[in-house]
Amino acid sequence: MQNRIQILRKEHKLTQNDLAQELEVTRQTIISLESGRYNASLLLAHKIARFFDLTIEDVFIFDEGEEEL
Repeated sequence: MQNRIQILRKEHKLTQNDLAQELEVTRQTIISLESGRYNASLLLAHKIARFFDLTIEDVFIFDEGEEEL
């Protein structure tokens, strides 16, 4: 799943560390999210979206071809 976290973070002039502190996660979590190596939990996705005052769908790009549950 792709996301717009890095773009949003840079638009808000935040470092990875700044964002990690705001979201109460590690900087490594932000790095992993931005690089696509880690998919956020629903709780973290909600927290990120609320932080940027967006919907989850505005932050995360869902590929229709991804596996469904």
